[in-house]
Amino acid sequence: MTSLHRRTVLGLAGALPALSVARAFPDRAITLATGYAPGGSTDIASRILADRLPSILGSGARVVVENRPGAGGIVAAEWLKRQEPDGHTLALVETASHAVIPAAMTGGTRYNPLTDFTVLAIVGTSPLVLTVTNDLPARSVQEVVALLRQGPADRLSYATSGVGTMPHLASEMLALTLNTRFVHVPYRSGGQMMQAIFQKDCQFGMPTLPSAAGPVRDGLVRGVAVTGSRRFPSFPDLPTLEEGGVTGYDLPYWNLIVGPAGMAPALVERLNGALQAALADPAVKARLLTAGLEAWSGPNGPADGRAFLEAEVIRYRRIVERTGVRLEA
Repeated sequence: MTSLHRRTVLGLAGALPALSVARAFPDRAITLATGYAPGGSTDIASRILADRLPSILGSGARVVVENRPGAGGIVAAEWLKRQEPDGHTLALVETASHAVIPAAMTGGTRYNPLTDFTVLAIVGTSPLVLTVTNDLPARSVQEVVALLRQGPADRLSYATSGVGTMPHLASEMLALTLNTRFVHVPYRSGGQMMQAIFQKDCQFGMPTLPSAAGPVRDGLVRGVAVTGSRRFPSFPDLPTLEEGGVTGYDLPYWNLIVGPAGMAPALVERLNGALQAALADPAVKARLLTAGLEAWSGPNGPADGRAFLEAEVIRYRRIVERTGVRLEA
């Protein structure tokens, strides 16, 4: 046997176990964890994908959403890091747990967002929404921004889905931009946050659009403006904050599907293919868009997801430095 032929045979032999595992996968239910309580943006997106993935994976596949709320997604991230990299335990993570909190927490987190996880696919992006109680006297985005800017510092309170989450960072960045201060009231999920604004426990918040979409449509709270450079397709009547005179304010919110580090390449390719197929499904895209999340339409292979996360970690490190948000472990 020639040296080249021998290396080829040995290489194929080494690849066979991984290929066999990928073909047999899944042999039990897949757990798709989220870092927040039911009703928030990650929970909504997880359940939409969990409905569609089994028919793509086939072989009687089941995907079960498991909520592991706490500490802005840290609890779920630390839990996922300890799981076996066999593809049966995944998580839908977002900007807070994998970009904001690692940059803002004193001493860092007990996980590294870039080395302790396998990025499987980008799910989508969403704006945040300046959301206020229905009885707030200001109506237009310009009037609300003026009220927030001119109101006595530390007299207006805002709700968030937790310390270090995107709504927290966004509200602090808004205070910095408007040269004022607000009182922070953290909750455990986007759903609880919206309930607090509806019940007038807090005057406003900056939830992600998936968390705000239902309450805004139902008239329980009032959406004022979205972040980003353009209006969101499913909420065309909501202006941007930039239209209200708040410039240089762009905080993209995103979701990724990740697994533990060390997943076999064949398994990563199988899951990535299934996720890309789900996200390309017009019905899934429509459900996500209605919920306030725009399915990712750009390149979305495993390497693309990894490069996206690397760039976002750098972006949010700079934003955290600018806002001065610091978290204690």
